[in-house]
Parts: sequence; structure tokens; C-alpha cells
Amino acid sequence: MEKQTMQAQQLIDKMSDALAQVNQVILGKELQLKLAFTCLIAKGHLLIEDLPGMGKTTLSHALANVLGLSYNRVQFTSDLLPSDVLGVTIFNRDENSFEFHKGPIFSQVVLADEINRASPKTQSALLEAMEEFQVSIEGASHPLPQPFFVIATQNPMDQAGTYPLPESQLDRFLMRVTLGYPPAEAERELLKGVNRRDMAKELPSIISPKELMQLQLLSSNIKVSDALLDYIQRLVAFSRESAETQIGLSPRGALSLLRSAQAWAMIHGRGYVIPDDVQAVLASVVDHRVTLSSMASHQTLSSMMLEQVAAI
Repeated sequence: MEKQTMQAQQLIDKMSDALAQVNQVILGKELQLKLAFTCLIAKGHLLIEDLPGMGKTTLSHALANVLGLSYNRVQFTSDLLPSDVLGVTIFNRDENSFEFHKGPIFSQVVLADEINRASPKTQSALLEAMEEFQVSIEGASHPLPQPFFVIATQNPMDQAGTYPLPESQLDRFLMRVTLGYPPAEAERELLKGVNRRDMAKELPSIISPKELMQLQLLSSNIKVSDALLDYIQRLVAFSRESAETQIGLSPRGALSLLRSAQAWAMIHGRGYVIPDDVQAVLASVVDHRVTLSSMASHQTLSSMMLEQVAAI
């Protein structure tokens, strides 16, 4: 038992080292990077929403490198077809048979860059892959490599040439984060330093894919008390019963909140979840899943949930 505890601590220490390496590339965004690591450790997919040029692509490349994962980038455009992402079956005359040619989705990390510039049909091509970790082409299922993550970037919806992601697609993303403009001192370092994208490509692999899957297993075993489950259920119930929401969190949304809180607790060296862990991940897990009604104030859903539960 003591040996297992030491091995677990070594893995957590390596994860902290990996996070520190990415922090040297993406400056001034410690919270967002910690959330991104939390998302991957919780076996989730990550949506990064922001203006062009904020470092979204650099972040995804840095994550793939420090975690030792294979990486493919797909630029989503209005004329992109599902087969451009998934792959296509081609007839081989020499073999007199059809053979499947894998698309770029067959990678451990897939960056769906500017996902909301593609048509809804192409966006929906990712649904099975993100949920079932497989791709079905002409009746045949093809498993994806493990671990498998989709990191998608999204431009603000008021920009030209964008299609809104449907609710079913948004619900597949465990978390949504926004990078925002860097602090002045961090931007000064960017202006004085080397190209951040070049730095991301040169980051050493600190965690192996096998170690990452071990971290995922450790995260799923973080203890959750009945009192903590009561706390999560009160938050979820508010999202469903409030007049300020059209539709509340689904059971998948509730599970996503729990898994994220477990991963956040592990990153901070705890073997159990506390309410602070839930609060830390709440906004990134719930705000993209629920549409507010016309009666809603200008608050986010997560802030309203916390206010309501605190008042109980």
C-alpha cells in the first residue's frame, strides 16, 4: 500500500512538472492551464473559446508534447467534409477489395481548429468519436488510439463565417475555457522573447501516455463523501428548477462536474473532494451546457448556482 502511494505521488509530481513547462510557454494563464490539465485527466474534451491570436493552438500543441501524445491539427472551414476528418474507404484494384484510409482524427490529440467555421454536418462527424472513442464508416467500426482527446478552438459567435455549435456537440466537451488577453507583464515577455509556437514544439515529453492513463485512474478513485454529492445535487437541481434557465444540466453534466472536481482535487494533492474543488471547476463545466432564458440576469449560470446554494 505504501509503495502504491509513493508511485501515485511520483505521478502527481511529474504532472506538476508538465504543468510548469506549459506555463513557461503560455504566460500569465495559470488558472486556464490548470483547468486544461484537469479536463484531460478527467478523460474529457476541451473547448477553448476566444479571439484569434490568443494562443489557443499553441496551448494544444504544448499539451500534446508534454504528455507525449501523437498530435494532429485539422483546420475547420466551411467546405470541410466529414470524410476529411474521419477518413474514407477506397477500392484497391490490386487487392480487389475496399480498404479504409484513416483520417486525421486517428491521433491521441486532435486539434479541431476554429470548429465553428465548419458546417453542422461536419461538426457532427466528431460526436461518435468524442463519446464512443471510435469511428463508424460504412458499417465498420474503427477504434481510436488511447488516450484520445479532442481540443477544439472556437471563435466568438459574432464573428463572420461562424456556425453555432449545437447543444449536443457542446455537451460532449467536458470543459470550456477562455484565455483572454495576457497581463501587461506577460505580454512584455512575449514581445521580448522567442516565438511561443516554436517553444511549444520543442517541449520535452514529461508524462508518457501510459502514465497519463494511470493518472486518469487515480483521479476516478478520489474519494467523494455523501455530503459532497448532496452539494453537487443541489447545484444541479437549481439549474433545472430555476426560471432563469431554459433546460437544466443533464445527468452527463452532473457526472462531468463530479469527474472534474475529482481531477482538480488530485492536482492539488488531495485524496478527497471538497466544495472548493467543485467551485473551482464549476464555471468551465456548466456555463456552456445550459442556455439561459430571456428572464435571466446578466450573471452566468455558475455564479447564480453558487449564490443559490450558499443561501440554503
